Amino acid sequence: MTKGTPRRPPRKRTRKAPAPKPKDVQPESDDVGPEHEPEGAGPEPADSLHKESDEKAPIKGAVPEGESEPDAETKPESLAGEAPDVGSGATAAEEDEAQLVATEPTAEVLEVRKGMFGVKGSGDTSGYGGLTRAVESPGAASPPFGGWWDQVYERIGALVPNFSDVITKVVIYRGEITFHVARQHLAELVRHLRDDAHLRFEFCSSVSGVHYPADKDRELHAVYHLQSMTHNRRIRLEVSAPDSDPHIPSVVPTYPTADWHERETYDMFGIIFDGHPALTRILMPDDWPGHPQRKDYPLGGIPVEYKGATISPPDQRRSYS
Repeated sequence: MTKGTPRRPPRKRTRKAPAPKPKDVQPESDDVGPEHEPEGAGPEPADSLHKESDEKAPIKGAVPEGESEPDAETKPESLAGEAPDVGSGATAAEEDEAQLVATEPTAEVLEVRKGMFGVKGSGDTSGYGGLTRAVESPGAASPPFGGWWDQVYERIGALVPNFSDVITKVVIYRGEITFHVARQHLAELVRHLRDDAHLRFEFCSSVSGVHYPADKDRELHAVYHLQSMTHNRRIRLEVSAPDSDPHIPSVVPTYPTADWHERETYDMFGIIFDGHPALTRILMPDDWPGHPQRKDYPLGGIPVEYKGATISPPDQRRSYS
């Protein structure tokens, strides 16, 4: 310190007052029961929870901007009949229960198949020679079916005058309903199913084929899966034709989505859909012989590059027993 420099006064040192001790500190615990709660305190009312945020939150569906009712642009006069009352007195649970209660009729046995690959007699070396299986077709059901199935059934009967000639059989199997339709009435029926306001099956999601060689005069079957997006319902139509006359009317004029589905069914099973705009093969080459998914189609063999040997088809192998 140099001369002439004034001295700074010394700092006063003060002690900080100690923090007051809490009177009653409750121990922390995950279990909060009535014994740990202070007197006079009770559970907070549920209505007061998040009251401020709930008041400001928008209610879902309260603002209808941008939303429209189904088929809002469809004119009532474009539908067959007046606006339908599709609601039934039963709840969804009661309808499901009614559908489950319905007993399934006895199945129709088409044939009893023995062995594997349709082999008869000797020659099956697959090890399944003793296998026995019955080829069955579900039997016909009779109304009442339960739930909305009865509504669809009765509405079809009201629209089609010769109902018994159009719907030859109704099958309830594994929780699904299938209407067997005479092929000459298929085009008329699908128009009713699509256009009638009580039915409104607007969408054909699939067309598939089945081959039952033992089902005499009904060997080829075409199955149509229809969906009503208006009423949230699904049904199936099944149409049969004999091998000697494999013709079924096309539903493409009513359901354009069936275009490629019918082409594939023709390609794999040989069903000819009359009135299709361009019925050509879709999977196999145009000059391919036969239809690969028929039961009578050759199973084929496997060429082996060893001294000209081949592995024969399963139904042509010799027996070693």
